[in-house]
Amino acid sequence: MAYEGTKLADFAPLDRVSELQIIDIEEGTGAVVQPGATITAHYTGALCKNGIIFQSSHDFGKPISFGLNQVIRGWTDGVPGMKVGGMRRLIIPSDMAYGSARAASNIPPNSDLVFDIELVDIAGE
Repeated sequence: MAYEGTKLADFAPLDRVSELQIIDIEEGTGAVVQPGATITAHYTGALCKNGIIFQSSHDFGKPISFGLNQVIRGWTDGVPGMKVGGMRRLIIPSDMAYGSARAASNIPPNSDLVFDIELVDIAGE
């Protein structure tokens, strides 16, 4: 994992996140994501408390496709409205992420998360 110990760019660590925050870094010009859509995206996820990256699709060498009804609630609620070609930052409270579960060895329970998402495509658009 090339990002081990790397911090997310342009992110100031946050002690506590109380609600989903949606920040459009770059608005796309393509089709708009609807709730429940299947999308293809690049993403980088980090812990809010220190900005340390825990996973990035760039390590897989290609964007990932998935349905918005198959992911954490922060994505389900935070991705609709994005346009293809856009980049959005989601700052997600733990109760809209993995909650008290340990999702992975590098994501402690009750972690607030931040994701930078680059929308590549929407299935069927």
